[in-house]
Amino acid sequence: MQTAYDFSFETLQGKPYPLKDLTGRPLVIVNTASKCGFTPQYKGLEALWRDHKDSGLMVIGVPCNDFGGQEPGSADEISSFCELNYGVDFPMMAKVHVKGPAAHPFFKWVSGQGGFMTSPKWNFFKYLIGKDGQLTDWFSSITAPDSTKFQAAISKLLAQ
Repeated sequence: MQTAYDFSFETLQGKPYPLKDLTGRPLVIVNTASKCGFTPQYKGLEALWRDHKDSGLMVIGVPCNDFGGQEPGSADEISSFCELNYGVDFPMMAKVHVKGPAAHPFFKWVSGQGGFMTSPKWNFFKYLIGKDGQLTDWFSSITAPDSTKFQAAISKLLAQ
């Protein structure tokens, strides 16, 4: 059975980022964009990362330009934007497609795990991956990382 740990990304710096290196750790993987109405969620994601990284939680940002052309920047521009505007310190990956035939394999997999509703419909879809590498929950763009609902799901994820 395939798990999230079977996939790999590339960082904004062009280095491989195999999720297998995170085996056994809970993950929050989010498709991001710098010019989106939901972009301020970077602040909540960074707070989540800072609050829970010592508990093993990994927050991973995956930029995409699939929705409204809201991530047109280069890797350097994305990195600078995230750091300067939101102090992002969690791992940020290179820009990928998250929908359609060119979608990154992780996003194809996660969409298959939960069905049509699970596939990203816009920027800042959030996927919670349990310590077993399976999708445990997902949240659409409108659910902020600091919302009660999302925070409860994170607590449950960490307790597994």
